[in-house]
Amino acid sequence: MDFEQLNTFLEVWRQKSFSRAAEKLRITQPAVSAQIRSLEREVGDRLFDRKGGKITFTATGRVFEPFAEHVLDCQRHLMMMVAEQHISPRGEIAISAQESTSLYVLPDIFAEFKRRYPKVALKIIRAERARTLEALLSREIDFGVVSLPVRDGRFRVHTVHKDEVVLAVPKGHALRQMATVTVRDIVKYSLLLPKQGRQRELLSNIFRMHDLHPKTVMEVESTELMKRFIIAGLGIGFLPGANIAQELKSGVLEVVPLESIRISRDLGLVHLKEKSLTRAAQAFMEIAINQEEE
Repeated sequence: MDFEQLNTFLEVWRQKSFSRAAEKLRITQPAVSAQIRSLEREVGDRLFDRKGGKITFTATGRVFEPFAEHVLDCQRHLMMMVAEQHISPRGEIAISAQESTSLYVLPDIFAEFKRRYPKVALKIIRAERARTLEALLSREIDFGVVSLPVRDGRFRVHTVHKDEVVLAVPKGHALRQMATVTVRDIVKYSLLLPKQGRQRELLSNIFRMHDLHPKTVMEVESTELMKRFIIAGLGIGFLPGANIAQELKSGVLEVVPLESIRISRDLGLVHLKEKSLTRAAQAFMEIAINQEEE
């Protein structure tokens, strides 16, 4: 049993095909089949069922898969640690976060990291929270930056940003003239809401608790688009304070203080517990955590 066989085994599972795995690995299909047969002989049982043109795990294959992942992860970690023992961090770090986080929270962290470690490439992937967590589990990325809480025991989570979600309105909106604004006042106006996600759930729960329904709701795909719509006078909406600092300064947006409502937003740097971190990744994590503490 060797590393090449384990890598081939995992690639066949990822591709659900011997031929596609061969293309990915740049070897012939007979070579893939031979490696799998050799591995099955050593294990003492079949690892894949190949019925009706579909590739599925046998019971033994399901047991074997996490073992193969762990062994290859240890091998990669060993090689990286040896390579990095006498040199500064280098390589690539992949980070996934939603659009607004990438635009308004991460740039300072990225800038500080690149200043200290210019030889490390940063790969930024913009994705929603659910997709980011999926990418962590499939080892496609090193870190995700997502809204908290994250209650999955497979992850380690470090808080890297805290701010407040505020009610943003266009300049001169009627709500700005009121001494106090309640949930009942909000629902009288056209409201922009995120199409999905934790913030949408929180807001829906607030309206439900007060037995209220917004007058008009427009669902918006991103907070950046929501901000543009509010400026254009298409409605009012809840946005993280960090996302609208420039617009508040220029006066095109205003914030309405709410009575008895406070929505906080905590973001966490998340990584897979069982995945070993390179020196570069460890350095990135330290900078991200220290940015919040400062």
